[in-house]
Amino acid sequence: MSTFLLVASAFLASAVEMVEALTIVLAVGVTRGWRSALFGVGTATLALTAVVAALGPALTLVPINALRLVVGGLLLVFGLQWLRKAILRASGYKALHDEDAIFLQETNELRAAAHVERAGMDWYGFTLSFKGVFLEGLEVAFIVVTFGGAQHRLVPAIIGAIAALVIVAAVGAIVHRPLSRVPENTMKFAVGVMLTTFGTFWGAEGTGVSWPGSEVALLGVLVFVVGCAAGLVWLLRRTHIDVVTAVSKAA
Repeated sequence: MSTFLLVASAFLASAVEMVEALTIVLAVGVTRGWRSALFGVGTATLALTAVVAALGPALTLVPINALRLVVGGLLLVFGLQWLRKAILRASGYKALHDEDAIFLQETNELRAAAHVERAGMDWYGFTLSFKGVFLEGLEVAFIVVTFGGAQHRLVPAIIGAIAALVIVAAVGAIVHRPLSRVPENTMKFAVGVMLTTFGTFWGAEGTGVSWPGSEVALLGVLVFVVGCAAGLVWLLRRTHIDVVTAVSKAA
């Protein structure tokens, strides 16, 4: 069960970041040329591989309880941030993430940019592509390294990330457009739940807490987090509807 949740969490979190990176790469490729875009992707991938190769083995040298405490705290910080935004979007207090709008904005900015040296490498397009892939990839690397390192099991987390990369890249190569139909907020909601669940579980273990049923307790924590998040969505959605109704009547 723990291995399945680990793979699923790494897959979902990586897929969200990769969709955002894909949007940037497609915008660069369409407007500035695919040579610079793909060169930026390749360079960023090599840099990220070096980061993971350096950090992964180093984490295996850290005592497991200390590692779980630190990783648990970091996952809680990131997980609660993702969950807060997903709850606000689901309840109507925050606009949904629109990949089509982002793609259009990126392409307009790129077309309005300075002169492009079409005879050689377009370093402006390369920089944008590299930065987009590298920054989003750093978050993926953080997820993979922390998830796997907290249990000294990098392989399941890497499998989840690679599966996300293959699927997102394949879909992007086929459709050549943003993955606007991907239910991104639902994915971010699920990722926020997973990060918060693992963060709570590992953080408590790092302080010496012994969970009843060992890893089976992850299911209990998961149900609790989902219940709290769903309850907040329901409550905020009702409040939002009441506010909208009151404003409409006043107008």
